Amino acid sequence: MPKSQMGDFQTAQTLETFGFLPKLSQDEVLDQIAYLIAQGWTPAIEHEHPSRSFNHYWTMWKLPFFGEKDLGNVVAELESCHRAYPDHHIRLLGYDNYTQSQGVAFVVYEGRG
Repeated sequence: MPKSQMGDFQTAQTLETFGFLPKLSQDEVLDQIAYLIAQGWTPAIEHEHPSRSFNHYWTMWKLPFFGEKDLGNVVAELESCHRAYPDHHIRLLGYDNYTQSQGVAFVVYEGRG
């Protein structure tokens, strides 16, 4: 049986919801943030050095942004986190208060490492 062109999906490590897709463009990232806010989910930012990203809990940047409705504020905090930790992966999470789970999690900035 021939191997799939997608590769061995069972051993691929991913950091996010969209890990198997091509890297998101800036406009696609903004669309995802707008969607997260429109769903009423709580944005939160996490960061971690690439060498520790698969075997450690990620560090949260500040507190979750409860009740945040402004796309610009979320983007500004993502950029602040990236400036403070340029070598880290920066991930945006959307917490769904109703289901008490993550609705989305995706890496906005990939660290060097």
